[in-house]
Amino acid sequence: MKVPAFLCGLALLFAACGPDADGDKTNATDQQQVATAAGGKTYLVDTTQSLVTWTGYKATGQHTGTFRISAGSVTTDSSAITAGNFTINVASITDKDLEGAEKSKLETHLKSGDFFEVTKYPTAKFEITKVAPYSDTGNNKTKLAGATHFISGNLTLRDQTKNVTFPAKVNITNDGLTANADFDIDRTDWGMNYKGPNNPLDWAIRKEVNIKLNIVAKTQ
Repeated sequence: MKVPAFLCGLALLFAACGPDADGDKTNATDQQQVATAAGGKTYLVDTTQSLVTWTGYKATGQHTGTFRISAGSVTTDSSAITAGNFTINVASITDKDLEGAEKSKLETHLKSGDFFEVTKYPTAKFEITKVAPYSDTGNNKTKLAGATHFISGNLTLRDQTKNVTFPAKVNITNDGLTANADFDIDRTDWGMNYKGPNNPLDWAIRKEVNIKLNIVAKTQ
């Protein structure tokens, strides 16, 4: 039986079959002590250039969109990141591959209690807990070209905090800093347990979500 298109498009952030999430896998663990900035140089996140891109997966394909970043800073010492954080405007969630009524329907559902519940939790936050040089030995190989570091941090969504670690490509100059990452999370670790319309047992909407970070920061 063919699933009606409007059901596939209603909530589609993630699916049990279809394409796989394509970033580096992460394992959510208990929150850790946040790194403390001490001395060094502080860069302010440029909210006009920084962006979080999400991709979710369904039985017949995928959807991609963005969140805006509303604030943040990164501190360095001797050209190494020592601390940092940024705030995500979850209410800014936007789908980029639909138009008109379908786009509006999907965005409304993603903002609902099935997913981000933005009226209650309008923002999310990432706080760095540890930064280490990247090494591709053992099982540490990454899909991210040019990775330079492993970044660990507390990700708070829907008032739930978990620690995640992912490879990142970091570039630091006297005037600015960029950091890029491409990784997957399991949304159920943050209480987003929606499986899909009329699917009480099967994950019609995948649990895995691909996250791409593009952070641009500049000196004060």
